[in-house]
Amino acid sequence: MEIRKIGIILNGVTGRMGTNQHLIRSILAIIDQGGIKVSDDLTLMPDPILTGRNPNKLAALAETHGPPTIGQPLQWTTELTEPLDDDYYEIFFDASNTLLRVPFVEQAVKAGKAIYCEKPTAATTAQAVALADLCEKANLKNGVVQDKLWLPGLRKLAMLKDQGFFGKILSVRGEFGYWVFTGLVPDQPAQRPSWNYRKADGGGIMLDMFCHWRYVIDNLFGPINSLVAHGSVDLPQRVDEAGNPYDADADDSAYAIFQLQDGTTCQFNSSWVTRVRRDDLLTIQVDGTHGSAVAGLREAWVQSVSETPKSVWNPDVDQPIKFFDHWQQVPSAIEYDNAFKIQWELFLRHVALDEPFPWSLRDGAKGVQLAELGMQSWNQKKWVDVPPL
Repeated sequence: MEIRKIGIILNGVTGRMGTNQHLIRSILAIIDQGGIKVSDDLTLMPDPILTGRNPNKLAALAETHGPPTIGQPLQWTTELTEPLDDDYYEIFFDASNTLLRVPFVEQAVKAGKAIYCEKPTAATTAQAVALADLCEKANLKNGVVQDKLWLPGLRKLAMLKDQGFFGKILSVRGEFGYWVFTGLVPDQPAQRPSWNYRKADGGGIMLDMFCHWRYVIDNLFGPINSLVAHGSVDLPQRVDEAGNPYDADADDSAYAIFQLQDGTTCQFNSSWVTRVRRDDLLTIQVDGTHGSAVAGLREAWVQSVSETPKSVWNPDVDQPIKFFDHWQQVPSAIEYDNAFKIQWELFLRHVALDEPFPWSLRDGAKGVQLAELGMQSWNQKKWVDVPPL
């Protein structure tokens, strides 16, 4: 049995998402399971090195998640040029702040590394397209994280669509968000990083979430033709990680209608200033001629046309129909792995075995484009077209 090690530079994974989803639940989980078994003769084994600016955070991560977690010391350095200059490291992954991503990726491309990174891939469409062009001209394998495609709830939606459950899809409605505390007295401490709410630091829910909605809609329902959007800065002051108040000038809620090329209407609401009264932090409802479905992050519920109750509008009496009783839960026929880990395994196979990986940096640029067009629509108060990239 050959074990092929793949050196991976994990840059900027000291943040919440980078540590939990990419380091612990993806790379270390793959190592812990014994790698990716390709055949009886070959196993792919990731071998990471952590890079970043804060030596204390990097050392703490390495100490916490080295032996006995992976059986060997977890390497780290604040000198990014060292692993970039080392041919052993084939992949550069970036989960740093969005505004820092472009120069990091540019360095890695010059070093000839395969590129994998978080989204947004850049702060502007022009920058995101330039990164895609750079990788393609250098003939480097590249990809962007599009994790929600592998969430169990959305995989169940895709399965229902492939089975023809919906008939003709009429509309899609997405509700995302929860209440993020400000940290102001007497409020509770904020549960998201402060940069999310500062425009100068690349914050804003439109830039954050429209990148997700682009790949979700494109992959599940079809290409977007046009959109109209509105954003708002609802809570103008928050408290940062050091306990200091700051002006929150980035949008913390965004509302959009996307019209697809086939005429389907998709409406997505995104908010960090909403209190949840629904099945999950993200729910997507698909209504079709033959049936409807509502999916959360992990579960999904369906209602066929034959099980649809006959509703009658009468506000003068208590509602006689218990609407939740007319939905059936979609069973989990398989065991669903972590969404980030699934895509990491696909990218590692892409790099090592040249297997297909369609979720490229150009695909990621489409998400940045949608966010930028959403801001344009918001500022101009009108519908805008979504041109091809």
